[in-house]
Amino acid sequence: MKNRKLGSQGLIVSELGLGCMGMSEFYGTADETESIATLHRALDLGVTFLDTADVYGIDGANELLIGKTIADQRDRVVLATKFGIERTKEAMIGINGSPEYVHQACDASLQRLGFDYIDLYYLHRVDLRVPIEETVGAMAELVKQGKVRFIGLSEVSAETLRRAHAIHPITALQTEYSLWSRDPEDEILPAVRELGIGFVPYSPLGRGFLSGTLTSPDQLAPDDFRRTSPRFQGENFYKNLDLVERVKEIAVEKGVTPGQLALAWLLSQGDDIVPIPGTKRRQYLEENVAAVEITLTPEELDRIDEVAPKNIASGTRYPDMGTVNR
Repeated sequence: MKNRKLGSQGLIVSELGLGCMGMSEFYGTADETESIATLHRALDLGVTFLDTADVYGIDGANELLIGKTIADQRDRVVLATKFGIERTKEAMIGINGSPEYVHQACDASLQRLGFDYIDLYYLHRVDLRVPIEETVGAMAELVKQGKVRFIGLSEVSAETLRRAHAIHPITALQTEYSLWSRDPEDEILPAVRELGIGFVPYSPLGRGFLSGTLTSPDQLAPDDFRRTSPRFQGENFYKNLDLVERVKEIAVEKGVTPGQLALAWLLSQGDDIVPIPGTKRRQYLEENVAAVEITLTPEELDRIDEVAPKNIASGTRYPDMGTVNR
């Protein structure tokens, strides 16, 4: 596992990170024992860039899990967490980017994690009621206080990113990016590269679809949040399955899995890109990590572009796209 520079402020991370959301919620039944084992195995394999958020799991369950698991290895880890989405035990209730909430949320995360500082602190979603300058200004105060080392944004437009970066240097932008979500290539990637901001693709395997293991919506647990995603519903599911089959053909010829091919493709898009595939099982972690050893030829990259061009996926990423890229 090599390292990559994330942004131009000095943050160094493993070239592949680990998304930890599914360890606590959203992707079926949680298994804490296996999740802890997966976290330990990630560190053994050199995956030291961990991604969580205060809303992953009821009462910050994911932050609590990570905090206790890596407590004795804090110096080895670059930890990213997020704030901005408020929730109760029952549901997400809104977005809050007020300066007061910035400080409140950070202190709560630090307490759950049991740490003195957060390496990379993201605004999870933009609060349209609060100018981005005010939210980022409060995040900059956290940096001055030593509670946060670097700040990031998640799912924002290029315009919002520029406004935020003018207030305080933004180290990383996190947005969904994969073979079936290539829209960041239009405006977002050019903007982050102009500004010297690192890019962190979440759901780089299309929420598991690009792994090639899903063949029917019935495989998803009743409480799996993907059941609410338009891309996993009805006719869209089977249209997207055709895309995966085409990717799988190239993967078979290459002697790798579809998921590994998808990750290798992302890693080849630039040294400023650090994908964070999520998993709660060691088996899939090890499969994902093997992707860093795969080199794609120009001819293979051209073939992948042909079978997975922009806007190939059927259905939107979220039921309400009004909450993203603002």
